Amino acid sequence: MSAFAEHPSQQAPARRLAISHAAIKRATLWLLGASSGFALIEPSPYEFVFLLTLFVFAVTGIRFSQKLLPLAVLLLLYNIGGIFSLIPWLEEADSVRFTAVSVYLMITCIFFAAIMADDALGRLETLWKGYLFAAWCAGLAAVLGYFDIAGLGSVFTLYGRASGTFKDANVLGPFLVLPILYVLHRVLTGQSGLFRGLVLVSLPLLALFLSFSRGAWGNLVASAILMVGLTFLTAPSSAKRGRVVRLTLVAFMAAAAALAVALSFENIRDVFETRASLDQSYDQGVTGRFGNQLRSIPLLLDTPNGLGPLRFRWYFTDDPHNVYINAFASYGWLGGMAWLGLMAATCYVGWRLVLQRRPWQQHAVVLWPVLFVTILQGLQIDTDHWRHFYLMLGLIWGLAALPNPAAQAARPALSEPVAIKDSH
Repeated sequence: MSAFAEHPSQQAPARRLAISHAAIKRATLWLLGASSGFALIEPSPYEFVFLLTLFVFAVTGIRFSQKLLPLAVLLLLYNIGGIFSLIPWLEEADSVRFTAVSVYLMITCIFFAAIMADDALGRLETLWKGYLFAAWCAGLAAVLGYFDIAGLGSVFTLYGRASGTFKDANVLGPFLVLPILYVLHRVLTGQSGLFRGLVLVSLPLLALFLSFSRGAWGNLVASAILMVGLTFLTAPSSAKRGRVVRLTLVAFMAAAAALAVALSFENIRDVFETRASLDQSYDQGVTGRFGNQLRSIPLLLDTPNGLGPLRFRWYFTDDPHNVYINAFASYGWLGGMAWLGLMAATCYVGWRLVLQRRPWQQHAVVLWPVLFVTILQGLQIDTDHWRHFYLMLGLIWGLAALPNPAAQAARPALSEPVAIKDSH
C-alpha cells in the first residue's frame, strides 16, 4: 500500500449542496413571472405560484417600508368600497368572484412593492427573465393560433384575432408591451446585441400585432417613445446618447419593414384596415361605448354605493370600458375616489422616481412609461383586473420607497466622531 494513502479520517469532508434563501426567493420569482402569461383558465397557474412565492417570502422574511403606506391604504379603501358595493349582491356568484379577485390583486401589488426592500436589482432581473419567458410562450401560442397551425386556431384566437394564452386579445397585447420594451432598452443601452435583441423581441412583437388591439398598438407606440426619450435623457454620456439615437432609427426601420411584410398578406391587411380605423360602430352613438360612459355619470353621482360589481352592464348593456367609470360603478364613491387618488399619487411617485439618479433608474425607465400609458389607457378599457398592471404598480412604489444609497454611504462619514488631540 502506498505510503501516501490517506487515512479515512483524514479525507476531505463531502461537499454539501447549499442553497441560499436568496436563491430560493429568486427561483420562485422567476416561476411567478414565467406563469404570468397563462390566463386561459381560472384560477390560473399564476395564482398557485403566487401563493407558493408568498409562502416562501413569508417564511424567510419580508420587510414592509412605511413609505408604502399610501399605496396600501388607498388600495384598501378601494377594496373596502368594493365590499360595501357588493353587499346587496352577495347571492351573485360572479359579483362575489369579481370582488375577491380585486382583493387578491391588491395583495399581489403590496407584495411586489414590499419585496423590493431587499436585493431589488437581483429580483427585478429575475422577474424580467421570467416575464420574457411568459411573453414568448403567450406569443408562440398566439402565432400558432392565428395561422391555425395544428388546429390551434379555435383555442388561441378570438373573433379572428390572436389571443394566445389569454381569454381576450385586448389583454394579450398590453401584456406583451413591457417585455418588448425591456429587450429594446437593453439593446439601446448596450446590455444586449442588436441581432440578439431583434430575435428576442420578434415573436412577442408579431403576437402583439396579430392581436389587432388598437389599445395595445397605442400603448406600445406611446410607451416606446417615452422609454426612448427617458433613456436618452438619462444616458451618462454623449456617446451613449448617440447610440440611443442610432439604434432607435435602426429599430424604427426594422419595425417599418416588418409591418410592410405583414401587410403584404391580404387577410392580415384586411383585418388591420378594419381595426386601425377609429370609426368603430360599437364606439359611436348614444348607446356606444363613449355614449354609455357619459350617460352613466349622472346615475353614478346619485348612487354613493355604486351600481354593484359587474352591474354596469345591466344598465347599459355592456361593461364601462373605462377603469375610472368602473371604479365608481363597482366600488362606489369610496372606491372611485380612492382609485383616482392612487393613480394621482402613482403619477407623482413614478415621474419623481424615473428622474432620480439611482442604481435602479434604468429599470424604472422601462417600467414607468408602460405603467403611465396604461394608467391613461384606463380611459378606454378596464385595466383594474390586469395582473401585470398590479405588478408594475407594486414595483414602481417599491423602488420609490428605497433609500438613496449615496445618502446612506455619506451618513456614517458625517456622523464619525472627531478625534480630539490630548494636549498633555
